[in-house]
Parts: sequence; structure tokens; C-alpha cells
Amino acid sequence: MNTLEQVQEEVLVEEAIGLTNEIVLYNDDVNTFDHVIETLVRVCDHTWEQAEQCAILVHYKGQCTVKTGELPKLKPLCSALLDAGLSAEII
Repeated sequence: MNTLEQVQEEVLVEEAIGLTNEIVLYNDDVNTFDHVIETLVRVCDHTWEQAEQCAILVHYKGQCTVKTGELPKLKPLCSALLDAGLSAEII
């Protein structure tokens, strides 16, 4: 097995054991679609279309994963979503 194959295998194993976290956004009865969309664009660096799709999913399904990554990178993003009045958590 060459080095590239080993690295790819290690990445797959890390993903499989859950080293990647997610920010989950939850539905609420307070925030407007526009506020949610604008916040996702600003905080999570979503395109307008991505943010709009997430807002629709949150509205109809109750929740949506809006960002994945390593915990240290997600913490400030989740804090910014909470500071904007959205309901979110890292899982």
C-alpha cells in the first residue's frame, strides 16, 4: 500500500469513528427565513442557495446539519449562531 492509500484509509477510519462533529440548526417560532438565511451566509459561509435550502429543511424537518468539521473550528461558529438568536448545537 502506498502512502496516498494509507492516508486515504486513515481519513476514512477517522470519519467512521466520529471525529467529525456537526452543527445542527433547530427550528423555532421566532426567527424569520431571511434572518436564518442571512446568518448562515455570514457565519457558516454558505451560498444564498445553501442557506435557503437549510432554512427550508429546518422549517419542515425540525433540524438540519449546517456545518461539519473539527470541534475547535465549529465552536466559534456555533456561538455566533446562538448569539444571532438561532437554536443550534454541536453534536
